[in-house]
Amino acid sequence: MAVSDPRAARLALALGEAGLALPRDGRIAVFGPRAGDDLSMLDRARVHIIQGFRPDHDAFAAAGWTTGVAPDGRYAAVLVCLPRAKAAARDLIAQAAEVTDGPLIVDGQKSEGIDSLLRESRARADVSAPVSKGHGKLYWMATPGAAFADWRAVPQQVEGGFVTLPGVFSADGPDPGSRLLAEALPGRIGARLADPGAGWGWLAAQLLEHDGVEEVHLIEADHAALECARRNISDSRARFHWADATRFRPDEPFDAVVMNPPFHTERAATPELGVDFIASAARMLAPQGTLWMVANRSLPYERALGAAFRDIAELAGDGRFKLFRAARPRPPSGARKRG
Repeated sequence: MAVSDPRAARLALALGEAGLALPRDGRIAVFGPRAGDDLSMLDRARVHIIQGFRPDHDAFAAAGWTTGVAPDGRYAAVLVCLPRAKAAARDLIAQAAEVTDGPLIVDGQKSEGIDSLLRESRARADVSAPVSKGHGKLYWMATPGAAFADWRAVPQQVEGGFVTLPGVFSADGPDPGSRLLAEALPGRIGARLADPGAGWGWLAAQLLEHDGVEEVHLIEADHAALECARRNISDSRARFHWADATRFRPDEPFDAVVMNPPFHTERAATPELGVDFIASAARMLAPQGTLWMVANRSLPYERALGAAFRDIAELAGDGRFKLFRAARPRPPSGARKRG
């Protein structure tokens, strides 16, 4: 039977002619699979999906898989699906090695750095011959033990005393775009504020310094980044939401949304993601609410802003970034009055 999904095809080859044998009993952990990955080669009843990115986590949960954000106990085997960030990939391999009593399987595309991780793994453990297909590779180790213990991601302190983790966005310090946005905000921006795509909390921490702020809602899909934000912000006015910002619905509308939206996913540049953030921000705001936003200068968000807001102004930015103030959100198309 032909298998169209590259990961599933490699796993099928490994379990067939390449000689990978999974234990007959015990749970199987799958670290970091993305929505749409075909894991049907594995026994669903035995599988524990470990995924901290909320949209992917929710997709597997909705499909009936057992899901979590961290390992839970020991596993008979583990499969690591590589992310693009090398530090995050190493951390997943180290986590997997810590909790398996059987084979550690690593799968990824060439664009996700599988070749370099294969070379590095060979220097540390007894590694199988790789299975190559679909511009990617799969390899496994029978008994990894503690060979990868030093690959675990360690929290690091950056400018301002903030804590980040390797692999989260802007892990080395505040993003320049967020800095520019924070500097452009007026003294008063509202009582109830939201920061969609809040990351590890730098921008939200700046918002809490403004006059009249009663609540700042940090909305972040990356569980690891949000856990850093919880460490970085102890202010009781902060509210933390592990959520997909493009689908988030507040209990009450916000006075202002302040954001530096992402424009890429793990796999590819996706400017449409920023468009979705703009539409979601409009839905979150009160009728007289305001969006403050920074974006890379090359991204064409003006049309999306015009579709979602009645009043739009571009503020002074710089050569890399442009800033927008958008006020008075338009009602969703289905809610508009018909004449």
